[in-house]
Amino acid sequence: MSPARIHPTACVDEPVEIGDNTNIWHFCHIMAGARIGAGCSIGQNVYIDRDVHIGDGCKLQNNVSVYKGVILEDGVFCGPSMVFTNVINPRAFIERKTEFRETRVKKGTTLGANCTIVCGVTIGEYALVGAGAVVTRDVPAYAMVVGVPARQSGWVSEAGHALQAEPGETEFTCPETKTRYHLSPDAVLSPIKKS
Repeated sequence: MSPARIHPTACVDEPVEIGDNTNIWHFCHIMAGARIGAGCSIGQNVYIDRDVHIGDGCKLQNNVSVYKGVILEDGVFCGPSMVFTNVINPRAFIERKTEFRETRVKKGTTLGANCTIVCGVTIGEYALVGAGAVVTRDVPAYAMVVGVPARQSGWVSEAGHALQAEPGETEFTCPETKTRYHLSPDAVLSPIKKS
């Protein structure tokens, strides 16, 4: 493992934890208390607030700000200029730093360019949020959501492909990996384990 690589223009306040093989590019600001896992790519002009936790293998594209209260699990992709919030009803003239709401983005999720994640939601494993969507409520695992406000438009595989099935069918196959998925009666999608 090689140590983290931090561009000379980046501002990293101590103490922070940065994992091996993580790249922090031009003009980033990492606040004290942040924890960034191994093998991450932190793009140009990214801001990571104090006490934020970012898992291993995450990719944050240019111009993303990750505010206190946001947790990114392993393998999360944040598209360029996507937005997190941390207060549900901000006012410039009212101090609400004690009202930050936790936002959790679970393993393998993709957040598309210019989407907005309103604070207090949980986005399930391997979900895909379309570019420009505004997420105002929890997103199920493997769900694809689009629009303003975001609504579910289908399901995606762990490889990020839309899953297609005939009407009424409850099993899907990823076109790339051939992994099969099952949709339960309560609308929970999960991979079918090979025996």
